[in-house]
Parts: sequence; C-alpha cells; structure tokens
Amino acid sequence: MQKRVLLCATVDYHFSSFHLPYMKWFKDQGWEVHVAAFGDMDLPFTDKKFNIPIERSPFKGKNLLAYQQLKKIIDEHQYQIIHCHTPMGGVLARLASRAARKSGTKVIYTAHGFHFCKGAPAANWLLYYPIEKTLARFTDCLITINSEDYQLAKERLPAVKIEHVHGVGVDTERFKPIGEEQRNQLRLQYGYSENEFLLFYAAEFNQNKNQQLLLESLARIKDNVPNAKLLLAGKGPLLEECQKQAERLEIEKMVDFLGFRNDIENLLKMSDLAVASSLREGLPVNVMEAMACGLPVIATDNRGHRELIVNHKNGWIIPPHDAEGFAKKMKLIAKDIELKKMLGSNGRKMIQSTYSTNKILEEKSHIYEAYI
Repeated sequence: MQKRVLLCATVDYHFSSFHLPYMKWFKDQGWEVHVAAFGDMDLPFTDKKFNIPIERSPFKGKNLLAYQQLKKIIDEHQYQIIHCHTPMGGVLARLASRAARKSGTKVIYTAHGFHFCKGAPAANWLLYYPIEKTLARFTDCLITINSEDYQLAKERLPAVKIEHVHGVGVDTERFKPIGEEQRNQLRLQYGYSENEFLLFYAAEFNQNKNQQLLLESLARIKDNVPNAKLLLAGKGPLLEECQKQAERLEIEKMVDFLGFRNDIENLLKMSDLAVASSLREGLPVNVMEAMACGLPVIATDNRGHRELIVNHKNGWIIPPHDAEGFAKKMKLIAKDIELKKMLGSNGRKMIQSTYSTNKILEEKSHIYEAYI
C-alpha cells in the first residue's frame, strides 16, 4: 500500500517558505505527498494539491466549507500521517481527522507560537487556550518551537506526545556572510554608500511588529549616528502611520520603506545590524536569517527573541517600549566594528549548531520515523 502524508496549513505559501526540505524528505523515503491549503501555488515535491478555502479568522463562514472539503479528502485518501501548521490549519485538520485517527492515522501539529503565553492578554487565554486544550486530545504529537511553549504544553495540554523542534530551519548556505568587496558591490547596486550604517527589519506593519519603536530609537541617534539608515521591508495596515511618524520625527531621509521584498538575503548581507521590535514571537525566522548572515541583533523582550539572543554574546534583548535602551545599543554597534563582528560571528555559530535546516531535518525525521 502506498504511504501518504497530508500537509495542511491556512495558505500554501507557508509550505514554499518553510517546509520544502521536509516535503523532499518524504519523497526521498518513497511517500506520496499531498498538500491542503488555500491558494493555487505550484509546489515542488507534491503529488496532489488541494486548494481549500481556509480563512485566517475563525469567525469566517468559509471555514465550515473548508472543514467539509478537508474531511472528505482525509476520508478518501487513507493517510498514514497528517501534519498540520498555522492556527486555522491546525484547528480544521485536527477536527477533520478524528475518524481517521481511529483507523490508525497519526496527527501531528506544529504550534508556531501559542497565542496564550506568559504576558499575553487575558483575552488570549480565554479564547485560545480552551481551543488548544480541546484539540490536543486529537493530537498524536504536538511540536513546539521554543522552550517556553514546550514547558507550557507539557504542563497543560493533553496531547499524546509533546516535542520541541528548534524552528523551521535556516539554509546556512543561502544565508551567510559575504566579504567587504561583495557587500560594497551590493550596496552600490541598491543605491547605498559604503559608509552608511544600515539597520534592517523585515515584518508586516501591524500592531504586534511595533515598528514605531524602531523609529523612536532612530530619532534618538540621528545626531550621533547621522549616517544611519533604517531599512523596513514589508507592507501592512500601519505602513502609512509609520511613514507619517518618520516625518514627525524628522527622520524620513533616514528611513527607507521598502515594501514587500523577495530579496531579503541580499538586504541582510549588505546590512550592519538586524533589529526586531515585535511584542510576540514564536521563533522568528527573520532573526535567524539575520544571525546566519553574521549580523548582531537588537530585539525586544519576548519568548522567541529570548530563545535566540544572549545578551553580550550575539546581541541584546531590550524591554518592548524602551526606545532609549534600543538607541544606546544601536550607537554602540555603529561605533565599535570589532564588537559588531564578534556578536555577528557568535550568532552565525548558534544558527549552524542548532537552527540550520540540516539540524531541523534531523529532529523532524526522528519524529516522523516514530510513526512510519
């Protein structure tokens, strides 16, 4: 009998962004790989692709239709393993696979950061925790991607098995430091000079990502580090508000709003410092990619950043609204080239030893093999 795995998430580009190496692993083991998600992207390492109307909001009526379609797919194809990701992908797949589990299908769910966590609003605990606790009963293996979520799951969630995997993996051959000559050529290509101090952050402009903090911090160093330039990649509902804030702070010439980008690796490789201002993170890929490129990181205090950044080793963790603290570390990196190199080198070593794609493939394959 042909072995089949179903991968499910809210949108299909989740797989193209994060999971292709693991889909390839299944193909290499002789498995048939099916994907169920919203979108019509043509994915490699995929035998069957189902475009189902999953919506991010749990209150959208289309999710009922998505559930019905997903249940029919699961009932028809007799999967040995179903691995689901993203909040709504995880909810719908686990509900739709209840009957299949009775026939031996194993259901794995990767939580890319619980919405309920230490310091989260009470509303998050009231809404998301009961849902996750209920669905954990239909989960053979719950995978968490940071230590805090792992401990929380072990204490509170009744999944059959709970594992800790160190994220989705970073391709350390693609994301790696480059020499000074290459960096200067890249800067020339993108319109920046050799002596500019480039700070980089890629994130959607929303309340959680908190780019306002970075703008406040930049305003505090504009006299001391006049060659600083903050590169903000991304789109989102608060983009215009942030652009107006830059004008109010009189730093609009020091900020480049880059929009959506698919050249993140080049932008990282030519930068001096990665900054990250979000209020909540599971285990942020943008920070791991920056570390892999040899950049020091200044980031706000949350569970995902704490997992990756060690003060004075590869960067600093700063309280979420401390613009002055952020600014001081920005100035320090701008003035101390040797410190910048040391922190960046340490960060890359951390990624190579624990968070590279090869390391994560090793961790995930052990989990999959337990169900094969």
